[in-house]
Amino acid sequence: MVEFQTHHLDAVFHALSDPTRRAMLHRLAGGDHSVSDLATPFNMSLAGASKHIKVLEGAGLVRRHVQGRTHMCQLEAARLADAQEWLRTYERFWTSRLDDLETLLREEERASPSTHEKTTKKLPKP
Repeated sequence: MVEFQTHHLDAVFHALSDPTRRAMLHRLAGGDHSVSDLATPFNMSLAGASKHIKVLEGAGLVRRHVQGRTHMCQLEAARLADAQEWLRTYERFWTSRLDDLETLLREEERASPSTHEKTTKKLPKP
């Protein structure tokens, strides 16, 4: 079983809990952006954007570097992979439920094939 460091996961999920930060990460997935670029779609101050970026940095999702007077941000996706791996441990429960639903639907279909035929006959032809 994979060992997860709780404080890292807590920080990642906290960072992802805000729609502004998720949108910033989405933009950074396309390449590096300045803090100003990241603030523009939200009509927020640079200070406001910087606070969001600090949360993303604290979670290890973003790295900031300075080019002249411009603060550039870069996506660091490794922590997202950690979060995805944590979620994957629960995927078997979702998959199992979907498999159960599929089995139930197939059994219903086999039990009453005439119902399917009646339903399709009632539908108007295009």
